[in-house]
Amino acid sequence: MYRHKKLKVFKVASPIFLAITLVGCGIMYLEMAAIFPVLDKYSCIATKWSRHLGFCITYTALLMKTWRVSLTYRVKSAHKVKLTDKQLLQWMVPILLVMLIYLGTWTVSDTPIAEDIKDSTGLTFKQCSYNWWDHSLAIGEVLFLAWGVRVCYNVRNAESLYNEARLISYAIYNIALVNTAMVAIHLLIFPQAGPDIKYLLGFIRTQLSTSVTIGLVFGPKVLRVLRGQGDQWDNRARSRGVTASFSLNGIGLVPEEAPDLYQENEELKEEIQKLAAQIEFMKIVYMEVNNRHVKPKSGSYFTNINAPGAVQSPLAKSGCLITKSPDDL
Repeated sequence: MYRHKKLKVFKVASPIFLAITLVGCGIMYLEMAAIFPVLDKYSCIATKWSRHLGFCITYTALLMKTWRVSLTYRVKSAHKVKLTDKQLLQWMVPILLVMLIYLGTWTVSDTPIAEDIKDSTGLTFKQCSYNWWDHSLAIGEVLFLAWGVRVCYNVRNAESLYNEARLISYAIYNIALVNTAMVAIHLLIFPQAGPDIKYLLGFIRTQLSTSVTIGLVFGPKVLRVLRGQGDQWDNRARSRGVTASFSLNGIGLVPEEAPDLYQENEELKEEIQKLAAQIEFMKIVYMEVNNRHVKPKSGSYFTNINAPGAVQSPLAKSGCLITKSPDDL
């Protein structure tokens, strides 16, 4: 990614958030190394920190990008909402600080320790203790996941360059589903499993959440680079033209190329012509409403209703008939 960071496929996806995502995934991978030896106080601390801090970094980086798409996609006004990477980082830093303060307070006040646990066969092994600190943090992460799933649902129809928003949504859905399923398996299916089963379940959870996330976020980009298409727009962007609004509606930055002023001027002219036609239409409508004795002339804007492609007069369409009494004749 660092080598090809100037290619469009990486640049519009915010390289800084891609790097943060990789850092978080690397920290989550360290959990498997921390729980591999016989557990003690320090390995339990490393397990808690690598699991929760890595999850927070990875998930927050993905969610910030999806949240940007949600804000730009739901705006109905002509003024587009533009959120830069710097602004998103300002929102991300407080979330990470809350996690760091929580983990630090947990480590100092109630240091996790390794306690003796017996499996179903009566064998004793070491396992990190679980208390209300774990349960409180788990509830917070579940609520955070629920908010992320809602944000992804809001942007399910949003357009983005290289289909970035949809792939990130799939990654967030996958993280929520895998973590929920693994908690259910630990509590319901293997409540008294031995250390080998627990390590295997932890390995499966890490691969299904972390490795799949890397594959979804980086897999299509790496394939485009290997095919020599990393600096080309995707077919959807090419068919519509890469305008500023289309780029801001997705994830990332506006392309460096100068905007096509001729194309934008033609689009503005077309919109002005449409508005002028609507104004002319409304002027004729109000003229006939206020002057009911005026009849549409042949060849005018409202022509014969039986002619093909003709526009019917508002008075005729509404069925208004002008009747006169014999005294008026």
